Amino acid sequence: MTATGTYSPQPGAAPLARMIAAQAVLETKMLLRNGEQLLLTVIIPTLLLVLFSTVDVVDTGDGAAVDFLAPGILALAVMSTAFTGQAIATGFERRYGVLKRLAASPLPRWGLMTAKTLSVLVTEVLQVVLVTVIALLLGWDPRGGALAVVALLVLGTAAFSGLGLLMAGTLKAEATLAAANLVFLLLLVGGGVVVPLDRFPDAAQDVLGLLPIAALSEGLRDVLQHGAGMPWADLGVLTAWAVAGLAAAGAFFRWE
Repeated sequence: MTATGTYSPQPGAAPLARMIAAQAVLETKMLLRNGEQLLLTVIIPTLLLVLFSTVDVVDTGDGAAVDFLAPGILALAVMSTAFTGQAIATGFERRYGVLKRLAASPLPRWGLMTAKTLSVLVTEVLQVVLVTVIALLLGWDPRGGALAVVALLVLGTAAFSGLGLLMAGTLKAEATLAAANLVFLLLLVGGGVVVPLDRFPDAAQDVLGLLPIAALSEGLRDVLQHGAGMPWADLGVLTAWAVAGLAAAGAFFRWE
């Protein structure tokens, strides 16, 4: 205590950027230390890539199977982290009162959500690197431009994050756990990840093509397998899901 009666250093909240960065680091560590989340976000996509690339289980059309599968597995990795993993983790944080207590801290609520988003992005970077390395070892020959790939991954992350936060903020934790895993399985089968959409009836293709996982996987496949330019139609679908999901999450998310 100084002669003027004030404390040194003066107490107070840290700068906002530092608080967000610290929370993002904490969220990332918690995610990577969670065995169930690690299984969902890293191990399952990797196993699916190796299995379906080396065993002739699904007819993926002409060319090497890994050329078809790698873009779909990248899309699956984004969904598993931004949607399924985030929905389950946030849902249980809400149930146990963690979000309520964090909301009372100097970190604003939008800052907490920003930290969670940064954590998702860091995890996705690790996933993309891992999947890419394994796919290259399996003989993958990617094409296309990096800008289109980044645009698809960013919009896909935004779309799935909005849907995941909407689910976590409106349903009970147990319901979120069941629903998130069910949606993950359904979209894995019907989202063009490992089974081509043209294997489904024509009417079903029109509906499935509007799903975010289908737009992301087909967009990545057009770029990385066929060398297409910017997939504007798929980007449009992902943008619509991102805007709708994030807006709904912001409007209906309950912190308690």
